[in-house]
Amino acid sequence: MIKHIVMWKFKDGVADADKQEMKRQLEALKGITPTLIDIEVGLDVLGSNQSKDIVLYSEFASMDDLNAYAAHPEHVKVVEFVKPLLCERHAVDYEV
Repeated sequence: MIKHIVMWKFKDGVADADKQEMKRQLEALKGITPTLIDIEVGLDVLGSNQSKDIVLYSEFASMDDLNAYAAHPEHVKVVEFVKPLLCERHAVDYEV
C-alpha cells in the first residue's frame, strides 16, 4: 500500500471560501478516481510559523494506482483550481 501525504501553504489573501472549496474538491475525488482507496483533507487549526495551511492524506494499492490518480482528468481539474491559490507544496509518498 502507498500512502500519499501532501501539505500546502496558501498565498496571502486567499479567501476562506476558496480554502474550503479546495478541501471539498479534493474530498470529492473519492469514488470518482477509481484507484483512490481513501482520502482525508484537513485545514490547519494551529496557525504557527511551522504549520502548513492544508494537508491531504490518501491511500493507494500501488505506485501505479497513485500515478493513475495523478493523471485522472478529475484530479487534473482540481489541480487547475488549487494551483493559483498556493505558494508551497510538500509531499511524501511511502510504502507500508
